Amino acid sequence: MAKVLLEMKNITKTFPGVKALDNVNLVVEEGEIHALVGENGAGKSTLMNVLSGIYPYGSYEGDIIYDGEVCKFNKIKDSEEKGIVIIHQELALIPYMSIGENMYLGNERGKSYSIDWNETYGEADKYLKMVGLSDSSRTLVKEIGTGKQQMVEIAKALAKHAKLLILDEPTSSLNEEDSRTLLDLLLKFKKEGLTSIIISHKLNEVSYVADKITVVRDGSTIETLDKKTTEISEDRIIKGMVGREITDRFPKRPNVKIGDVNLEVTDWVVHHPQYPERKVVDGVSMTVRKGEVVGIYGLMGAGRTELAMSIFGRSYGTGIEGTLKLDGKEVVLTKPKQAIEHKIAYVTEDRKGNGLILTNPIRVNTTLANLDAVSNKSVIDFNKEYQVAVEYKEKLRTKTPSVEQNVGNLSGGNQQKVLLAKWMFADPDILILDEPTRGIDVGAKYEIYCIINDLVAQGKSVIMISSELPETIGMSDRIYVMNEGKFVGELKQEDATQESIMACIMRQERGE
Repeated sequence: MAKVLLEMKNITKTFPGVKALDNVNLVVEEGEIHALVGENGAGKSTLMNVLSGIYPYGSYEGDIIYDGEVCKFNKIKDSEEKGIVIIHQELALIPYMSIGENMYLGNERGKSYSIDWNETYGEADKYLKMVGLSDSSRTLVKEIGTGKQQMVEIAKALAKHAKLLILDEPTSSLNEEDSRTLLDLLLKFKKEGLTSIIISHKLNEVSYVADKITVVRDGSTIETLDKKTTEISEDRIIKGMVGREITDRFPKRPNVKIGDVNLEVTDWVVHHPQYPERKVVDGVSMTVRKGEVVGIYGLMGAGRTELAMSIFGRSYGTGIEGTLKLDGKEVVLTKPKQAIEHKIAYVTEDRKGNGLILTNPIRVNTTLANLDAVSNKSVIDFNKEYQVAVEYKEKLRTKTPSVEQNVGNLSGGNQQKVLLAKWMFADPDILILDEPTRGIDVGAKYEIYCIINDLVAQGKSVIMISSELPETIGMSDRIYVMNEGKFVGELKQEDATQESIMACIMRQERGE
């Protein structure tokens, strides 16, 4: 029988008015990959923040027993000294510092007031090689992609001599290829004796990589599934997470009459803002009809977000060329305000950075894109604003005790609902949804899908960008496949399979 490395006993954590964890128990054996799954707000990240010392000893009830010793961590440095290293969903790298500087920030090599840069970069290169990166540790972080940045975070953890690695949604920003590379790396380290705890909403990845899966629901542990004794399927995990079976991951869309073309883009070209000679969108043409969901799928760096933002009032790019027509009439939209006035909305993939003001309440965030509707002579009517926020809270079933709650205190799925409410209140005809279900659980995803279906049933058009192929296929009436700034295929839903979509990309890469 394997040695128990970690035991968390009867962990209870309370915030004002909310019991986030209620007698949670977790047992992790040495050398295993242990997955922690549950809906948004179930308490997964809170539990790991307790373990890593982010929530210090005394702010919670219960015991942490690590490597046979009762631990009372008061700060994250305490847990790191024991070999417990956490990698958060939002990567903690500084773009304008080198990889090596980031890896040893707060853990510098050398003597007091004198950093040994040769040792820093030499050691960093060694750990980068261990995670399969050939990039020099002297490279600036901003010059590498998201997939490589995630690997840098793992190399940074290894440099701290991690014995227990905690990864919170490590693949939420990665495409399928980069995700599989990361998961295979965890399996490799497992063979070398490293223990990992992984939090993920991507249940196919959990099934692939985890030895055991602990399900958390409403702040309590529901069950632990062991691959050795239980056949673990995605449906079995979902049942534990939501307390019921979800037989159809994508809700049936009522027979919506698809109408006339209301958005048409022709020969659209967008140049990189820092490197004007580089085309990030190259000669793209597309149409979107009323009552239609159009999916755009592509691997990381294909140019999907850049295309969406450039259409939305040229909020990305330079040297933009091409024609944009709305309801058959050519328009030139040079700023987001003009796009909003022409009934276009863009729901960003970065809800925390660009979509919401986390320190402001739901009430304020809900009306941000349409302040005129809750104002009288430029003075906001707070009663009207409150009524609007409550209406959308109820309509989208946002879980919160009050619309006066700060958005930063909500789970990811509920933050996404507030972001959708913000743009739905602007009453757009065309919604561009960029990764609308990133980092949210299967139950919240289903609710977002239902909202999308309601929108197209009203005759609105939806452009949905997604890195998840099953989601793209399950929700789209038509799919444009994008690679290296170009559309390389257009498929109707009945013709779309994972194989046919990837074949479009591979044909283009082979130059066929």
